[in-house]
Amino acid sequence: MGKYIIQSHHRLHEWIADEKGYFTAEGLDYEFQAQSLAGASKQTSPVQSADSVPAELRSGAFEDMSGGRACDISSACHWAVNGVTAAGAGRMWGHAYSVTPSGIFVSPDSDYLRPEDLAGVPVAVGYHSGSHYAAVQALEPFMDSAQINLNFSGLPNDRVRLLLRGEVPVANLFGAQYYIAEQLGFRKVADSTFMVGFLVTGDADLDDTKKYFRALQRAQTDIDLQVEPYKKYWLREMPEDLAALVDVRRFGPGERMVFEPYTKEMYDTTQQWMDAHGLLDLEDKSSRYQEVVLS
Repeated sequence: MGKYIIQSHHRLHEWIADEKGYFTAEGLDYEFQAQSLAGASKQTSPVQSADSVPAELRSGAFEDMSGGRACDISSACHWAVNGVTAAGAGRMWGHAYSVTPSGIFVSPDSDYLRPEDLAGVPVAVGYHSGSHYAAVQALEPFMDSAQINLNFSGLPNDRVRLLLRGEVPVANLFGAQYYIAEQLGFRKVADSTFMVGFLVTGDADLDDTKKYFRALQRAQTDIDLQVEPYKKYWLREMPEDLAALVDVRRFGPGERMVFEPYTKEMYDTTQQWMDAHGLLDLEDKSSRYQEVVLS
């Protein structure tokens, strides 16, 4: 049996569990991949229309996971994890999920003051990723679906750079990028907090997976008790140019893990929402919860 391969996901937990020896204490023989999809970059220019998304941007968390990630466990928004597992790419961990603060931000001097003001305005998101789906969910209460204008602008680092430079008027941000925009005075006009799920590859050892989650549960307790000693790990989640702009001591805790079941009702509700919005195209519309969720 080889090493259990894990990835970070714009959160503090893996860093804490790694450096405090929680994975080792659980008996997990592991390798920590510090650079995940969320921490990379794809481009530096805004894309103004869904119809003009170039091939290199027509890929997000959904496509990355569908193609097979080189790890045993990783994370993405629960919509994408729900979708790829329904299509047969790995299985979803059904005993935990997390919730990440997320927001739709504009510049401090923007004329956009309310969510309603964003009707027809391009909102920078990532393709088939949490920021994409969360933007739709966050804006739907304020406008007709036809008025939601998504601007596919690469990965989280790309979007916050474009927003800071004034090259996009609005961006949906989570993780470190959320705190960057907040600290630099950008205004949040809508909250888009969303759920994050866990993708377990088909050949991942289930006993090792349980060890991984027990270690993360200890890390969550540390964060809940006193997050300040661990905010330094945010520096490892940011490229140097963005880290130089902020003081991570002023950041919040980021994702909060919830060690509760991702239930059949949650799974079915998510499938139905994605299908209703044309974000999931499955021939078999029946629930496959027992097949694809490790419950």
